[in-house]
Amino acid sequence: MDTRGFQAPSLDPEAAGELSERARRLRGAVLTMTSVAASGHPGGSLSSLETYLLLWNFANVDPAHPEAPARDRIVVSHGHTSPGVYAVLGERGFFDLDDAIAHFRQAGSPFEGHVERSVPGVEWSSGNLGQGLSAGVGFALGARLTGLGWHTFVAMSDGEQHKGQVAEARRLATKERLSDLTVVVDLNGIQISGHTADVMPVRVADDYRADGWSVLEVDGHDIPALYQALAAAVADKERPTAVIAHTTIGKGVSFMEGQAEYHGRGLTREEYARAMAELGLADRFDHYRALRAHPPLTTSRELHDPRVDLAPGKPREYAAGTLTDNRSAWGSALTDLASANPSKPMAVLDCDLAVSVKTDALAAARPASFVECGVGEHNAATVAGALSITGVATYWADFGVFGVDEVFNQQRLNDINSTNVKLVLTHCGLDVGEDGKTHQCLDYVGAFRNLFGWKVVVPADPNQTDRSVRSMSTVGGNIAIALGRSKAPVIAEKDGSPLFGGDYEFVYGAVEWVREGDAGTVLVMGTPVHAALTAADVLAGEGVHVAVGIVSTPLEIDKAALKRAAQSPWVLCVEDHHWRTGLWATVAESAARAGGAPRILPHGVDAYRSSGSASDVLASAGLDASGIAEAIRRLA
Repeated sequence: MDTRGFQAPSLDPEAAGELSERARRLRGAVLTMTSVAASGHPGGSLSSLETYLLLWNFANVDPAHPEAPARDRIVVSHGHTSPGVYAVLGERGFFDLDDAIAHFRQAGSPFEGHVERSVPGVEWSSGNLGQGLSAGVGFALGARLTGLGWHTFVAMSDGEQHKGQVAEARRLATKERLSDLTVVVDLNGIQISGHTADVMPVRVADDYRADGWSVLEVDGHDIPALYQALAAAVADKERPTAVIAHTTIGKGVSFMEGQAEYHGRGLTREEYARAMAELGLADRFDHYRALRAHPPLTTSRELHDPRVDLAPGKPREYAAGTLTDNRSAWGSALTDLASANPSKPMAVLDCDLAVSVKTDALAAARPASFVECGVGEHNAATVAGALSITGVATYWADFGVFGVDEVFNQQRLNDINSTNVKLVLTHCGLDVGEDGKTHQCLDYVGAFRNLFGWKVVVPADPNQTDRSVRSMSTVGGNIAIALGRSKAPVIAEKDGSPLFGGDYEFVYGAVEWVREGDAGTVLVMGTPVHAALTAADVLAGEGVHVAVGIVSTPLEIDKAALKRAAQSPWVLCVEDHHWRTGLWATVAESAARAGGAPRILPHGVDAYRSSGSASDVLASAGLDASGIAEAIRRLA
């Protein structure tokens, strides 16, 4: 029982018998915790139990060293089967099993209703079905890029196989030849609404075969057969393997077996007593109910900062008068980072847009670090998240509408999982120009405002883009860097030198004051910066002097800068963004919290605009120099 990594091709009868007996006892643990909590998902936990028992007993994991760098990764995609996961992890010694039974789904306990990374032994917070295989692909890529070579196992339900993200992940795994990736599908044929064949029929094994996977089908409750399939999957060095485990929901308790109602409810007190008697186990309900009145002993695992120690390299400097797009500046900074860190694991994910998002140069210079995901943004977002916590500096570049709007839920799960994704969003705002309404990402700040851990950077010009990309690459956490599409003038000092050149260092939260005046204050973000400065200079010629501050971090603005702005008669927030949820929202909120403020007015995007040149589309929204000047005149 001590051999790790499924090295033996089969189980001896004695080991199989011992595991069968442990499975019987752990079924009791599952039923006790869900009954005491009067909540949870016992049915699927019982059908997946043999899978969990084998994975955590034979994969290369060690409860004494749960974060060993070369450990195997086990992802549970159907996170609602947490009772089964906690039962096995507790028995293996990752924590006290009694603690999990007593405090399951209790406020303040780490043993939540869906598996969370805060629980020792859990690699990925999941439960939003359809994302676990993508996380597994990310972990498997991490094993390759770090050179540590662990095996990744993904346990999944059958109901989630219908989701499109699963297909995206299957195909990427085949394309990347991830032979160190094994999926176990709990094919119990039941989901919330009834039989999967009635809810949405899926030919699970055929789908995996069609996408190039090796497929093995077994009785998921036959421990020797299931072990043999897993050992064969690990031994396959040619392609990823899917083990289709045919199981029975509620396995082991006669009145639960095959019944959809036990997918998502705990047993009544009477049902619990009947079930435990049928399993030949003692009724421990009152014992654990009493323990529930005391605080849990297990504390949430502290998640370590997943940053990779990158050298930022020497910044590039774009001279005043230079006209280039921020996305090209990002691409150049990326290749510089790769050159400055030749031995550090890096990954750049693409969704068939490398030329547009300017990662093509990196792909040519360092092809092993370039992962082409095709038109599969949901998968790419989750792959990036999991990959970023394996010791690999991870970047994903995409258009704003795809990297934010299309995958908001995936980015939310990355937030929950405390990942380290550097997300570069190009073609943001009305600056997308001719692509029109469907590609106008107008909420690249607002979307992340709704999450708790993401940072957002909106550089003003190519120089600030270069410095911010290098700076943000050296810190941990999820960071979105939002860029327009068009060429942007280099912002210059009064003497003609680049504002963001020389000794300039990007500081998250800082505001750069580029014009002085007492008539009012303009705070401007991103694409309209040059137009706002032009407008301020035109008005200065008319005797109206306004202060102008460039804001590049719209979710977190230096308090001193906000205090300075608040001393003005008014503050105008200029942004190529939905006016309700971007820069204006932050400034207005900060002023409200401070308890007193001048007039704070928005000057952003108030509707989707038609297709056209970026300059014309921005002008139609009043975000050119003329429109901004007119807005200021109305206030002054």
